[in-house]
Amino acid sequence: MPKAWNAKRERQYEYIKETQRKYGASAERAEEIAARTVNKDRARTGESARASKTSTKDVSPERRGGKRSGQGLGPGGPTRDQLYNEAKQRGVEGRSKMTKQELREALGK
Repeated sequence: MPKAWNAKRERQYEYIKETQRKYGASAERAEEIAARTVNKDRARTGESARASKTSTKDVSPERRGGKRSGQGLGPGGPTRDQLYNEAKQRGVEGRSKMTKQELREALGK
């Protein structure tokens, strides 16, 4: 975390990172998503020294993520990879050969 972030942004970063990990993102991917989200929010509120037009004029990352995430909001629900990662965390046996539907059933979703 950059030193330029205040306590609020650090809490936001940690919350987003943990949420992404819960949904099956790798540690590196979760950190990247959290950092990009916090940095864009900082740019939108004028906290950063530089900001691109897309950072200030585009849809907020929280709103966009809710539209694109596939976290059960759309007709397909979580992706197979997300289900696989959750199965891996829970220690489900035989997960590598399971289909998306079989992973859902094994996880009780």
